[in-house]
Amino acid sequence: MQRKTVRVRGVLPAIAMLAALTAGLTACTDGGGGIGTTSDAKAGANAGTVAQPGKYRSLPMPCKAAADTKKVKAMLPAAEGLAPEALEALYAGVADASYDADRRVGCRWTAQTPTETRLLSVDFERVVSYDRATTSDDDKARQVYGRKLTAANLPVPGPSASPTPSGTGAPTPGAPGATPSPAPTPSTGAGSTSPSASTSTSPSAPPELGSRVLEGLGDEAFLDDKLAAAGATAAQARTVRIVFRTSNVIVTVAYSVQPALPGTVPPSGETQDRARQLAQALVERFDD
Repeated sequence: MQRKTVRVRGVLPAIAMLAALTAGLTACTDGGGGIGTTSDAKAGANAGTVAQPGKYRSLPMPCKAAADTKKVKAMLPAAEGLAPEALEALYAGVADASYDADRRVGCRWTAQTPTETRLLSVDFERVVSYDRATTSDDDKARQVYGRKLTAANLPVPGPSASPTPSGTGAPTPGAPGATPSPAPTPSTGAGSTSPSASTSTSPSAPPELGSRVLEGLGDEAFLDDKLAAAGATAAQARTVRIVFRTSNVIVTVAYSVQPALPGTVPPSGETQDRARQLAQALVERFDD
């Protein structure tokens, strides 16, 4: 009887220890708040915060999207006597080569007359974020647009910036990127460089001159106006570039006017106005 009692006492502690170890292992691997549950919870949280894709999943055909007959003809006057086939080809434009028509497309036009050469191009870029756990397509497009704005040496608008009445985008006097202009007078409408420029601007307001951030064009936009340096034999070409973002698509309109003879300067107001009208038409095209 004594020998059986000794054997029972030796087995019981071993069984108790084995049960305790088994219980501890189960607590670490089961769904009772251990590592597995924490990992699953994190996965569920991450899945819930994945950013939605951008508004646009594809891009329009660039030549057709921009080929508003009235606007393009105003921007690209054709030489007299041009054959109907050549005239049709002029306004049809030439599509840029594209390796992915859902990501980037463009179109170009060239018009030459004895007095000047005019170039027009549009570029559509659909921005896609490859890490939607942290950045949405729209956020990525904002970053791309911001780099273009910085490259144009224009200030990033602050949250306190007040919009310009009627969405004209006229710069605030003294603001970075604004081009100073003399105060207009009732008789001349100061700053007008051509009859066409003066007709698009009221005598009581300065014309829209200089590179600047624009209001009322897509989600955000800016205008970059560059005038080539004057030369003894080369005419000064003016290039107006408008960049705007609508959701996850960035559109660039570039319009260049180069006179044939030196000493002729393309008017800023007229060139900007025509480029902006086309940009506004493209914004409406995306809103449809």
